[in-house]
Amino acid sequence: MKTDLLIRGGLVVDGTGARPRQADVGIMGERIAFVGNGSAVAARRVIDAQGLVVSPGFIDIHTHSDMSLMLDGRAQSKVSQGVTTEVTGNCGFSPFPINPEHLQLHLDLLAGIGDDAMALTWTDLDGYRAAAESRGIAVNIAPLVGHGALRIAAMGVESGEASQEQMARMQSLLWTMLDQGAFGLTTGLTYVPSRYAPTSELVSLCETLAARGRLYASHARDRDLNGTDHRYGPLNEAMHLGRATGVKVQYSHAAINTPSEWGTAAAWVERFEEAVQHGVDAGFDVYPYDASSSALTQYLPAWVQEGGVAAMRERLQDPATMDRAEAELAQGWSAHQIPWLWDRVVLARTDGILGAREGQTIEAAAAAAGRSPARYTLELCREGGNRVMVVLFYRTEGDMRTFLRCHHALMGSDGSAIAFDQGTRQPHPRNFGASARMLGRLVRELGDFDLPTAIFKMSGGVAARLRMFDRGTLSPGAAADVVVFDPQEVQDRGTYLQPCQKATGVHQVLVNGQLVVQDGQQTEARPGRVLRAH
Repeated sequence: MKTDLLIRGGLVVDGTGARPRQADVGIMGERIAFVGNGSAVAARRVIDAQGLVVSPGFIDIHTHSDMSLMLDGRAQSKVSQGVTTEVTGNCGFSPFPINPEHLQLHLDLLAGIGDDAMALTWTDLDGYRAAAESRGIAVNIAPLVGHGALRIAAMGVESGEASQEQMARMQSLLWTMLDQGAFGLTTGLTYVPSRYAPTSELVSLCETLAARGRLYASHARDRDLNGTDHRYGPLNEAMHLGRATGVKVQYSHAAINTPSEWGTAAAWVERFEEAVQHGVDAGFDVYPYDASSSALTQYLPAWVQEGGVAAMRERLQDPATMDRAEAELAQGWSAHQIPWLWDRVVLARTDGILGAREGQTIEAAAAAAGRSPARYTLELCREGGNRVMVVLFYRTEGDMRTFLRCHHALMGSDGSAIAFDQGTRQPHPRNFGASARMLGRLVRELGDFDLPTAIFKMSGGVAARLRMFDRGTLSPGAAADVVVFDPQEVQDRGTYLQPCQKATGVHQVLVNGQLVVQDGQQTEARPGRVLRAH
């Protein structure tokens, strides 16, 4: 047998959860030719993997790389830790479908994932695919449709229930995006405009997804459908959609954010498992950190955000309205008024607005400006819109570990594929280290999983949820997305104050059969594609 590339002598962890085995991996073109004994194989190139692990490239099930990869196709923060496919469109954010009549609203929405603005020269997924691939991307993209983009395209940022005509428009656009290869639909039910959707709207859209066999991923909201313990309100709505429609549910970034409820992840997991036992096809994802990050506007009262960024800015110019908003915001955030711990809210991107500096807490920045934290937050949002990003230290590592150990959990970074050079910005370290942290801290240091289980949660398990049949495992005929790493050295290095650090321990990364990382250094190859669901 002849191959283009032979990875010889490594410990193969194949992405299925099976026990590791010593084997060679042969690659021909874009596909894996064999996994086994390659002693008789003639290869044009050989990689010596003695003492190293060979696994499928990691598929990050929860990312926001929709625009970052258009701005910079190198995907430095992700390929350096072995990620070969980014699942985009999460939390209701996606750069398609685009209604040119609502272009500024689409741009305002996309600002909420933290990237610089760029011209949107397409209107649908096919156009986005052509634009991304023509620019060149180092990793694959598995696109999901964002409900926020879908609703804007159909009806702008109107609050309240969609009309029959608007609902029909949403359904038509969703069907078209699925025809063009989207792997499913996501909601961001704490963001404008996704937050305005009644449950009945989500039922209708999930019925379409179920008919097409595609995924529903939910960034949930505090909505309790049955009047029981409020802690399970977000979970109840997601599970209701699964029961009512038969759709496959992916609950996004499971976490316990309320300080008085820290330590209760086990009870949440039990509730989740009960729903699965009663027939809901559900899973969830978690990132291995004890802090979250998002646009600061997410935490404002709903009425402040109504009508979009321009309307919010105009509203907050009125002194009486500002006073009312300040009083309400000071009471807490979310529907259950989680108390503000302003010294735990750190500015990650400010663009210099109001003189705020990245790395400051809102408590410190507000004091320096002579404002209350609530007033300062409103002023930041009024001036910066969705561009102002924060990191919130509202979680515990214990809860995170409990979530990740669950059989139904997958690892998703909730981050983006970005460059190491971020200037003064201090994005969450999850962008640079989530996959490496899974292997270093949670496997090697804490022993929460064995290596096959951890890799399954980042490869084969993700592919199965997405019905991605040709990736996620090392098997003959599968796409040659492969990572070779040192299990004793792989580790994240980024901290919250110095996040933009390259992970260690990853030696080789192949995407569609081409080396994008060689001997620990990124190459010029850009073999990534925008994948199609089937």
